[in-house]
Amino acid sequence: MSPDIIDDYQASAPFEGPEKLLEIWFAPSAADVPPLDNARGKRTGLRTVSRQTWEDMLDIVKCKVLSVIEGSEMDAYLLRSLSFSLPPCYSDRFSSESSFFVSPHRLILKTCGTTLNLLGLPRILEIAAKEANLTTVYRFFYSRKSFMFPERQLGPHRDWKQEIEYLDRIFKNGAAYTVGKVNGDHWLLYLTSPEGYFTPPNSNSSHTEVEDPHIDYTIEILMSDLSPKARKPFFFSDPSSEGEGSTPSSQAAALSEQLGITEIFPPSLTNLDAYAFQPCGYSSNALIKWGHESLENDCEQEVNGTGHFGEGYYTIHVTPEEGWSYASFECNVPLSTSKSSEGKIPDLKSLIKRVVNIFEPGRITLTLFISSEQDDPAEEPAVEAAQRAFKVALTECAESSGCQESNGLKKKYKRTDKINYEFGGYDLAFASFELK
Repeated sequence: MSPDIIDDYQASAPFEGPEKLLEIWFAPSAADVPPLDNARGKRTGLRTVSRQTWEDMLDIVKCKVLSVIEGSEMDAYLLRSLSFSLPPCYSDRFSSESSFFVSPHRLILKTCGTTLNLLGLPRILEIAAKEANLTTVYRFFYSRKSFMFPERQLGPHRDWKQEIEYLDRIFKNGAAYTVGKVNGDHWLLYLTSPEGYFTPPNSNSSHTEVEDPHIDYTIEILMSDLSPKARKPFFFSDPSSEGEGSTPSSQAAALSEQLGITEIFPPSLTNLDAYAFQPCGYSSNALIKWGHESLENDCEQEVNGTGHFGEGYYTIHVTPEEGWSYASFECNVPLSTSKSSEGKIPDLKSLIKRVVNIFEPGRITLTLFISSEQDDPAEEPAVEAAQRAFKVALTECAESSGCQESNGLKKKYKRTDKINYEFGGYDLAFASFELK
């Protein structure tokens, strides 16, 4: 893209990069969903719902489906979310980066801009009950980083208090938290407990009262103030100007390889779906195979019948405009905090370094949300191990050639916040860093 076009676009209204993340569990695992007549193999529960039905729900949220990749255990929808904060002359950038993941027992909806994420919740609950016989919610999570431009939001998203009130009208067992500095970068979380949930008697599970045997793990790397060098590749020319066969998907695929996004996890284990927005912006979903026999030694949990192994995901969204640049990375593949990245699956420290070296952010918020187990007193708690990995990764990143420099001197990441939380059944490691 020419500098003139970039300069012209930079004069437009600011865009909200930080996403709203909604995650609903209707059962502890895919084995716990009720049997359905139209189920086929692993396509059970919510995966039996038609694409058109989901698209109708996404209309409420103000999202449109760009593409779908179907995995063995989940489906990943790449979305364009219609934003009301930009002039329509920027036709593709009038859209923003969003994702939707569907498993038999769980939905994840992650949208940015001025989308109406929570307004889709009543329709989701209705679809789950009517089409998948999932009439109760096992666990619910809603989270987001503090907005850059909260005054541009719509509906209940105008204010955290309004979001809490909206959710409290739906859930009777919810709890809301603010994690981090209220006058700085912070993270907002609303969650419910599985209190009173029982496995449906006609499900495939052998449990009488639900105790989730599977580890639930989500790492988020939320990055602001990306370096000019890191932002530049995410401005794209019109595909028609690049010759026959060029599309937003092919542009994004080429950039993913160029920047090393395809190498975050081994390409042989990854099914990547990416899209380049015009004039700028990038989004990708990836489904990742993990935990099968060839990877036994690469995962935190050994194959002993208690861990979950199969298919995970990661998603990346990038808003590259100067003044409000933002990139996010989210992944649910459990990663080791004690091993080097000699195996096929990276350890947590290596993953953070790979992501941060691509985007070169000035500010970083990291969260690790993990289902808690009874810790061995002789072992380091999982969240403390994660905090150590956060700090070591960013210290090593600052020493590498990929990090930003100032007046010929390399900057260093300084930790500005470290908080560990214990919730009912979950632990959280939260940390913020700034480049100094």
